[in-house]
Order: sequence, then structure tokens, then C-alpha cells
Amino acid sequence: MLRKSRKNSRKVERSKGRKMPKIKRFEDIKAWQLSRDLVREVYSIGDGDQAFRDFGFKDQIRRSAVSTMSNIAEGFERFSDKEFAQFLNIARGSAGEVRSHLYVALDKKYITQQEFDRLKDLCETTSKHIWKFIEYLKTSK
Repeated sequence: MLRKSRKNSRKVERSKGRKMPKIKRFEDIKAWQLSRDLVREVYSIGDGDQAFRDFGFKDQIRRSAVSTMSNIAEGFERFSDKEFAQFLNIARGSAGEVRSHLYVALDKKYITQQEFDRLKDLCETTSKHIWKFIEYLKTSK
């Protein structure tokens, strides 16, 4: 079961019979690390490119990516696992929003098929890690 200690850390005691490491900071969470990579990649697409003159779209896809990362961090800092899971669900939704925006970017030729495939894979991987963490929180009680 995950429990928050006085030092603001979460301890993952058991997962399917094996001992898990203590998570002291949200930066230690693999899903957060992946979402940070996603933010970095989303911010890099279209830099110096005329294709990203659609500033509203550019802003929205970036906000969605940042929301993924930020909701994992905010949820971690909450008191209960239930609240944490709620924020993880929001983060997963934001990752899905980024993935949806990628289709628009591809259709409008803002990005290449290769960029689309790479970013879509990163979105899906991030989403899967978030989902696994949500499932763990549900079953750890």
C-alpha cells in the first residue's frame, strides 16, 4: 500500500510479491519522467518552422503536454492515494489530448509522419505507465 510519510514520501511496499522502491519525489515516478520527455519533444516540434504559425494550436498542444506532467506532480503532493489516482486520470486524459492534437498536426502537415509516429508512441507509452500506476493504487488497498 502506498502511504505518505511525514517526510512527504510515498512508500510502495509490495507489487505482485516484489518489493518496490520508496518514491520520495514525483521526479522519481517513471510516468512523470516520460511526460517530461513528451513536453520536451512537443516544444521542439515546429521550432523555427513556418508551419507552426498557428499559434493557438501550438499553444494548445503545449498546454496539454505540460498538463500531463503537472497533474502527476500535483497528484503526488496530495494527501491520499484516491486524490493521487484522480490526478493521474486527468494526466492520462491530457496525454490523450496531446495524441489527438498530433493527428491535427499531421493532417495540417505541421509535422512529418516520422515525427508523428515518434510522438504518438511516446504519448501511448506515457499513458500506459500512468494507467499502470492508477491500477496499482486501486489494488494496493
